[in-house]
Order: sequence, then C-alpha cells, then structure tokens
Amino acid sequence: MLTHFFVTGTDARVGKTIVTRALLQALAAQGKCALGYKPIATGSQELADGIRSKDAVTLQNSSSISYPFDKITPLALLDEDIYASETPDNIFEIMTSGLKAMREGGDAVVTEGCDGWRTLITPQRFYSDWVRLENIPVILVVGIQEGCVSHALLSAQAINADGLSLVGWVANRINPCLAHYQQTIDAIGANISAPLLGEIPYLPRAESRDMAKYIDLSLLYLKREYSA
Repeated sequence: MLTHFFVTGTDARVGKTIVTRALLQALAAQGKCALGYKPIATGSQELADGIRSKDAVTLQNSSSISYPFDKITPLALLDEDIYASETPDNIFEIMTSGLKAMREGGDAVVTEGCDGWRTLITPQRFYSDWVRLENIPVILVVGIQEGCVSHALLSAQAINADGLSLVGWVANRINPCLAHYQQTIDAIGANISAPLLGEIPYLPRAESRDMAKYIDLSLLYLKREYSA
C-alpha cells in the first residue's frame, strides 16, 4: 500500500498545493495520520510570527495533526526562484532530515515540490535529484490550460527516464473557459500509462474546502509493482 508521495507539476501555479491538500484529506478519510511536507517554500512573506508561505500554511492546515511550521517547511524563501536564493550547501541533507521526521510522526507523508520536475535548486542541481535519492513515488499535477498536453507528456517522460514511479496524475481545471476540456483529458490519458487519480474542478477558495472527494486512491493500489 502506497503511503508516501511526491507531488510535482507541469509548471508553477498549476495547483500542486490544492492537490496535495486533496491527497492528505483522502488519506485521512482512510484512517491515516497524513502529514503535508514542503521542504522548500518560495515566495514566502515576512510576517509577525516569522517567514511564512501561504502554500505551506495550507499543508499545515490540511494535515491530520498539528505540526510546527518549521517542520512543515524547513526552508521558507522570500524569492520566487530557488536558485536565485542563498540556499545552504547541505540543502539535500536538510530536506531528507525533515522528511525522516515527518515519516516518524505520521502514517503517510505527501511532499509537495516547487514548480515543475526540472526545477533548479542551485544553478547546477535539480529538485528532482533529491526525489531520486529518496526514491519517492511521484504524482503529477496537470493544470488544464493551453499547451498542457505537451507539458504533461514531457514531464511524465522525464520522471520515467529518471527511474522513478509515476503512480498517477491529477487534472486541475485552472482555466474554466478552456475549450475542448474533455478532449484534453483524453489526449493526456491516452499517452500516460499512470492512472488519472482525479479531476479538480475550478473552485474558489479551494484551500479551505473538503477536497478528498475529488481523489480516488483505490487506483493507486492497482499498481502493485510499486512499493511505498
């Protein structure tokens, strides 16, 4: 049974945080103590209680139990681009240490990445390099918009080429006016071997809604060749 996932996207702002929330709520509905983990949060803000990321706060509020913010996000960065920030040399070790603590604290951990699969952490190191080191099964979020078919297929190809298990994908309708919505879903599904785990409709204030009903975790359990 799969209990740990890495959520990546076809790009920035495609709904990774909302899908992560949906996965956490779906796991909790099955009786799991599910924790959200965002090792690096970009575009954070300096507030009275410290540097905070809206996405990481959403994961904190979506987790099964109360967890300190600095555990949810060890590295909250003000810059939008990670490689433009001054990140520590041992950044992978920090990320791994946080993941280990999360796994010890809950039954299931859903880790949310930043932007797309080939996001740079430094000018020479990819975020995906860390996911490969940890060998975490991947769920791909596709923001349904113009050009998303190519982005989805290229992302899936890169994940598979890295030797990781792409265990599912989720369609997020970020453009409610997009023509040919169903044809777009069908085109992606016909060219990605991993199952479509759910479709997130266009929703206002999705970060405060019950999102579990949009995810079908049973489709993950069909992939017996993958281990958690």
